[in-house]
Amino acid sequence: MQAIIDACKKGRLDAEAKVVICNNRGAEALNRARRAGIPAYLLNGKTHPESDALDCEIRRVLRKHEVDLVILAGYMRKLGPKTLAAFRNRVLNIHPALLPRYGGKGMYGIRVHEAVLRSGDSETGVTIHLCNENYDEGAILAQKSVPVLAHDNPELLAERVLKLEHEIYVETISRIVRGELALPGRGGGS
Repeated sequence: MQAIIDACKKGRLDAEAKVVICNNRGAEALNRARRAGIPAYLLNGKTHPESDALDCEIRRVLRKHEVDLVILAGYMRKLGPKTLAAFRNRVLNIHPALLPRYGGKGMYGIRVHEAVLRSGDSETGVTIHLCNENYDEGAILAQKSVPVLAHDNPELLAERVLKLEHEIYVETISRIVRGELALPGRGGGS
């Protein structure tokens, strides 16, 4: 999230971060958003115990702030069907592996890197994809790989992949904004 905010502020990304929605009360994302002057909302199962009410509130906040693209950057919950329908083909997610490998429910963070190392794969990387109703199964928009090195442990691998995540996410969003990468059903640009 911070890499995207910084890219917007520095003019590397011709876009505006309009709102941050976070599901984790202790996440630094809320503070970072506020420091950057971006409205920040904590929305989760405690603020909205009914999943339908949470889904409706997320959709309402995104619409209120006239969001065009929804960028998931550390949001660790599946979005509800109403939000996904309202922003069909406009919800991007980043995954720390080369999907379709090492995706799906429960495959996030260090778990992904542990699985990559257990498999003996010689490379891993980052995938930017559209979100749909299933974990990590939306259309792939971009991928970049990094080698798995002999001395890697999950933390070292995660560090290299994270550096790549910051680059590829900003680059992919920029390509969408410039009209170089068309989202399905949306024609050129965003």
